[in-house]
Amino acid sequence: MGVWQLLLAGLVMLAGLCGVLVPGVPGSWLVWAGVMWWALQDPRPVAWFVLVGATVALLVSQVVRWALPPRRLEESGASPRMAVYAGLGALAGFVVVPVLGAIPGFLAGVYLCERLRLGRHGEARAALRTVMRSGGSGVLAELFTCLLITGAWLGAVIWG
Repeated sequence: MGVWQLLLAGLVMLAGLCGVLVPGVPGSWLVWAGVMWWALQDPRPVAWFVLVGATVALLVSQVVRWALPPRRLEESGASPRMAVYAGLGALAGFVVVPVLGAIPGFLAGVYLCERLRLGRHGEARAALRTVMRSGGSGVLAELFTCLLITGAWLGAVIWG
């Protein structure tokens, strides 16, 4: 597989990661499509293992999301700015503490956005709880799964 194809597959997955935070964009399916495209081009068995793992992880993620409350983030006061903070926090957490750091990073991003907007700790904490109850937990589950899949893909490309 050429460098340009790897770069394009990575860009599709990056678009999927951003799409998780944007309502109406099939972010998780873009991440899966990037992995599938890579697996179809790469003849090594590790590519197929990553694709099967990504498929199972996304199916489990969809079941978890259906079990969680529906997305009503707009009603909770969530803004596009908050989505950026949450996404960057999850990415930073994922890098600092591999895999599991995405969860506290996501929460810290939402809290930081609300703290900057509201200015008080108590109000920011209450806003964080409201956002998580209004569908933020579903977004977090989907984003965590997509970060996990992207991390597995990166690991397979670099060390595979």
